[in-house]
Amino acid sequence: MHESEWTPGRLLEMSGGYWGACALHAGVKLELFSRLGAGTATAESLVATTGFDRRGLSELLRALCALGLLELRAGAFANTPFARAHLDQQAPAYLGHILLHHHHLMSGWSRLHEAVQNGKPVRPAAATTDDAKQRESFLLGMFNLAMNLAPQLVPRIDLSGRRRLLDLGGGPGTYAAHFCLANPDLQGVVYDLPTTRPFAEKTLARFALAGRVTFVEGDYLIDEIPGTYDVVWLSHILHGEGLEGCRTIIAKAVRALQPGGMIIVQDFILDDDGCGPLFPALFSLNMVVNTEAGRSYREGELKGLLAAAGVGSLRRIHHDLPGHTGLITGTVP
Repeated sequence: MHESEWTPGRLLEMSGGYWGACALHAGVKLELFSRLGAGTATAESLVATTGFDRRGLSELLRALCALGLLELRAGAFANTPFARAHLDQQAPAYLGHILLHHHHLMSGWSRLHEAVQNGKPVRPAAATTDDAKQRESFLLGMFNLAMNLAPQLVPRIDLSGRRRLLDLGGGPGTYAAHFCLANPDLQGVVYDLPTTRPFAEKTLARFALAGRVTFVEGDYLIDEIPGTYDVVWLSHILHGEGLEGCRTIIAKAVRALQPGGMIIVQDFILDDDGCGPLFPALFSLNMVVNTEAGRSYREGELKGLLAAAGVGSLRRIHHDLPGHTGLITGTVP
């Protein structure tokens, strides 16, 4: 935000903005939107079926109405069309998993000052945490985000003539699935930690791609990557590492590429002065809270890392799609 746009009122609104986020997270965590579904219910009937505190539940329902996510109809509460489409667990476009991931991040963010003071993360990284529910929210949250973006993004990337794709650190495999759906001759490999396998296999079964996309277990920071590929997709994994980790990942990706192979980096990319756009700048703080050395990278930094690993023909693909992401592509000799 430009300095001229700040007012005391705007400052206070931003400072207390977590109130609305917490109300939303509570509604999702307590499954209120899913309990309502396509129907209606009074506060009293929800108290009877859930056992929740009458005062707390009544006030939360009314706050969700004030946020425009629920509406009151003749004394009963109902989902708005938007909430029905995105906050009910039965909806195909459900976004609750990523919202719960945000909920799990909040305790760490409240200790950002500690991470800034001592340079250490204040909570375990979501991808490797021993908390199964938090790991599930993270991985299915990545699925939520990719399901929104991948169908719009993948058709803009020309993989003509490419036959074998590696989705490195691919999580639930959503991008690998969409690349293969858009390119009938393409086969894919999702490479990630063993704890990720059940989520990836569920995604591949959902799209009937189990025969074309396989899952390979491994740690891309420690293990060598088996096989050779003519395209490697690095989506949102570099920001979790410092420069040395990024060099390791990119070097392994390059070694896995056949001559003429293509590498694609998707990440939250900063301007070269590092002061924007806003989301990548704030996301970099998320990495301060949650990782040992991760951060958002500037376009010049990413291109420099790729060039140092032998990647040429580097170019930034600009798009106006949601998600605050940027793309950089290149090829190896």
